[in-house]
Amino acid sequence: MTVLEVLGGVLVVAGAGLVALAGVGLLRFPDAYSRMNAVTKAATLGVVLVLLGALLREQSWQSAAAVLVAVALQLFTAPVGGFALGRAAYRAGTPLGSATRYDELQGAVERVRRGPDHGDG
Repeated sequence: MTVLEVLGGVLVVAGAGLVALAGVGLLRFPDAYSRMNAVTKAATLGVVLVLLGALLREQSWQSAAAVLVAVALQLFTAPVGGFALGRAAYRAGTPLGSATRYDELQGAVERVRRGPDHGDG
């Protein structure tokens, strides 16, 4: 085994660990906004690390091109998607977590008001 293969394996394991932590955050965080933040940030970095680790283990120009495209797409689309989901959740009236001290978007973004049962009326 070469040093690059070992480093590739370390990156794959670290990336898989970050994806697992994103899953834990998805289960443990108190509100939808925290959950989306955990999944968007940790899973994005985890996927990028796994891809880079795979590139180090299987080195070729074709692999490098595919990894470059996949990393670029991951870095551009995941944060934008997370933002869009968070904004849609906020506008739909999804409640903030109990630990949230203030709402920076209050008054700036229109929000649907929901009753205590979170139904439409």
